[in-house]
Amino acid sequence: MTAAPPPPAIVAALVENRGRFLSFLRKRVGSAADAEDILQDALVRGLAHAGDVRDEETAVAWFYRVLRNAVADHWRARAADGRRREALARELPAAGPDPAAAGELCRCFEALLPTLKPEQAALIQAVDLAGRRPVDVAAEQGISPNAAMVRLHRARKALRVRLEETCRACAAHGCLDCSCAPPR
Repeated sequence: MTAAPPPPAIVAALVENRGRFLSFLRKRVGSAADAEDILQDALVRGLAHAGDVRDEETAVAWFYRVLRNAVADHWRARAADGRRREALARELPAAGPDPAAAGELCRCFEALLPTLKPEQAALIQAVDLAGRRPVDVAAEQGISPNAAMVRLHRARKALRVRLEETCRACAAHGCLDCSCAPPR
């Protein structure tokens, strides 16, 4: 059974109040982009059920109820995502680098650390070389574990780019006991 199409007057009332709806959402989510996304999703869901609303005067109040539910869903999803990321951040350091493989790795990357941004080099030294947990480094820097993991990912990516520029083929194939030329 398909839903009845929304009456044109109700669609017009919703479109007419779009600016007010966006303002309502921005105050509750803090981001214009998130507010736009939530409004678009709510409009799609709301218009699917707008055929049940019989007059345009109650349509706006009804749609604010739809928006309040959408905001609650947004924050619920954001909190769940944050919990998943923090759990991942706690689990990743437990695995750590393989101590047996550490002796086989080429050490040419150490000469490239000074070519990175200082905060990236410091993060790689703390986590990858000193074996500290990103969660602990995050606490020292006053940032969330998720932010530390993102920064560590970016630092490793920057180092990988520098390795590939310097070492070429050996970096692309694992950088194990290579004989690269020293970095410039």
